[in-house]
Amino acid sequence: PASAQVSVAPHSGKFSYTLDNAVLSREQRQFYEDNGYLLIRNLVSDQDIERFRKEFTRICKREVKPPGVMIMKDESRKSQFGQSESVVNKVQDFQEDEELFRYCTLPEVLKYVECFTGPNIMAMHTMLINKLPDSDQQTFLHPMHQDLHYFPFRPASRIVCAWTAMERAHQDNGCLVVQPGTHRTALKPHGYPQWEGKTNKLFHGLLDEDEKIPKVHLVMEKGDTVFFHPLLIHGSGINRTSGFRKSISCHFASSECHYIDVKNTTQEHLEKELQEMVCKKYNATDVELKDIWNFRARLVQGERINL
Repeated sequence: PASAQVSVAPHSGKFSYTLDNAVLSREQRQFYEDNGYLLIRNLVSDQDIERFRKEFTRICKREVKPPGVMIMKDESRKSQFGQSESVVNKVQDFQEDEELFRYCTLPEVLKYVECFTGPNIMAMHTMLINKLPDSDQQTFLHPMHQDLHYFPFRPASRIVCAWTAMERAHQDNGCLVVQPGTHRTALKPHGYPQWEGKTNKLFHGLLDEDEKIPKVHLVMEKGDTVFFHPLLIHGSGINRTSGFRKSISCHFASSECHYIDVKNTTQEHLEKELQEMVCKKYNATDVELKDIWNFRARLVQGERINL
């Protein structure tokens, strides 16, 4: 079926998290239904990944300065390595960088995204992560969390993350770790873990993690892409190698999703922290959470409706 023919309502029978089209097999839909993620091997080409890598290097060297982009660095390495990929661990909100934003428009990625969002697709949150070699400080460990904690829009079932490995990701260099089936749970309270000197800004984690739930390490080759639900509990370990572990990702949502008021919810403290960061960066006195997301969001397919 053509894009316009895809139903926006969940499957009336068995499937709640995927939409009816001819892309996913019944087995793939059932796997996502049960586990909250789906790994597609060899989806993004080496040529595209090389282009993303080159643009990342140009951003690190300040050869390009995309508007709105947030560059996160390990300041402790700056004196040793200067302005390079050895210092930058994340390039976030790259929606105004046309070269990196190509990732969000790749037909081979959007083909799968549409299975979860329907035909009207917004790119909501973009990141290129460069997991640096770590030490016993575990600076770049990302605690187990649910991405929905960061998002003031719903419904959750019409949001999906596409995460592509830019080189082999495995346990030694801090691959993704997921807890299958946790996408069927509610959004849990998040905050900064009690790790002295081991937390990065906005690296929130579950305040009460259930260690009994089995964890799966997603070993991925270059170009492999995992699609996962925003309530799936996941994180990543530290990079124990001497190299880097790069990945590029985007959270997509149906433009028919709607914003919610997070006041008096577990997300309220995040709203305040994000507002303070944006006001400081842009020298503003007041900014609404919805405005921050409107700035980040960009239409990639179909019609812009609510978001």
